[in-house]
Amino acid sequence: MNSLTSSTYNPDDLPSAFIKLYGGKQDSVQVYSSPARINIIGEHIDYNGGKVFPAAINRYLYVAIRKRQDSKILYNDVRFPGSYEFDINDNFKYDKKNDYANYLNGILSQLKERGHSFPCGFEVLMVSNLPAGGGISSSSALECGFAYAVSETFGFNIDRIEIAKLGQMSEHKFMNVNCGIMDQFIIATGKKNTAIELDCNTLEYQYIPLELGNYRFVVMNTNKQRRLADSKYNERRSECERALKILQDSGVKVSALCELTPENWEKSKGCIPDAVIQKRAKHCIYENQRVKDAVAALKAGDLEKLGKLLNESHESLKNDYEVTGIELDTLAETAQKQSGCLGARMTGAGFGGCGIALVNKDNVDAFIENVQKAYTDKIGYAAGFFACESGDGVAHYKG
Repeated sequence: MNSLTSSTYNPDDLPSAFIKLYGGKQDSVQVYSSPARINIIGEHIDYNGGKVFPAAINRYLYVAIRKRQDSKILYNDVRFPGSYEFDINDNFKYDKKNDYANYLNGILSQLKERGHSFPCGFEVLMVSNLPAGGGISSSSALECGFAYAVSETFGFNIDRIEIAKLGQMSEHKFMNVNCGIMDQFIIATGKKNTAIELDCNTLEYQYIPLELGNYRFVVMNTNKQRRLADSKYNERRSECERALKILQDSGVKVSALCELTPENWEKSKGCIPDAVIQKRAKHCIYENQRVKDAVAALKAGDLEKLGKLLNESHESLKNDYEVTGIELDTLAETAQKQSGCLGARMTGAGFGGCGIALVNKDNVDAFIENVQKAYTDKIGYAAGFFACESGDGVAHYKG
């Protein structure tokens, strides 16, 4: 399926579905939206002092919520059968059998840890228009959308950056996943027609106009299970740490690789004798520059320049950082040859997952058809595709 058209749920139908399930009146039900995201450029550099450049997109998860008279908590999902019931006074713990409810209970555990109290329970009905396994951070959309809905419902008035931190801390402390903060940050703070240039260490950020005119980002999912991503991530991180230590021991005054400009790197790289370690560092330093150049290109309205930067990023991730693989290379390199495509690259950890392409809206259908055929012929199974535009961060949905 190349689009969401046949399975898209209309969020205007959610309040009536809520009442059918729980009873009562529709005017007591509030609905909140939470977007998916893409990272336009800036891969594998957040842990090297570099910047990321994500945007929220117009694919949303929706949370309908209402307070109860008792202390019960009820979770249901439109598409997934089965109801989860808890009590607001529970001491929430991770339990595999609770499935998606763990993400919600993790947020509640963090809210309680921060001193927020609940005078009553509540009931929730959710539905997602995010493609399953699409690699666009559906779990972070769930965490942040739920955190925002609960905050608004109970009058906690938690600001958006704190919503992002809640999502990240829930992952760290409840789900035992040591994730970064990019996904939660863009989902909580995103604005339509913008991307965010974000320093994940300091959380310094700025909104950058994302005016794409006749172009759209197309998300391309390899549909491959990523068995290598975690081990290779740790390996690459260790290689970058080695590069940094060699530079520091050689008298280069930096606390992170991405503090170096490409010019300074070219003067200093000779002190790293290992060719592989040198390549890893080169990717980080040049990728960070590509983020800066992408910001400048968008400010200038130069989409062709942005497309070239996407291509350069993929080539670096393939040859210098070596985290792509045949699936991602087939998608990106086939995409780059298509009429109406300005550029394409892998995103995320690599070894599977997704890529993105910047494609003229009039060419999207032919683009998907052509890339799908090439991918299926070479890999043996189909990829997933959808076109998207920028979207808003978590919000009160008013229909």
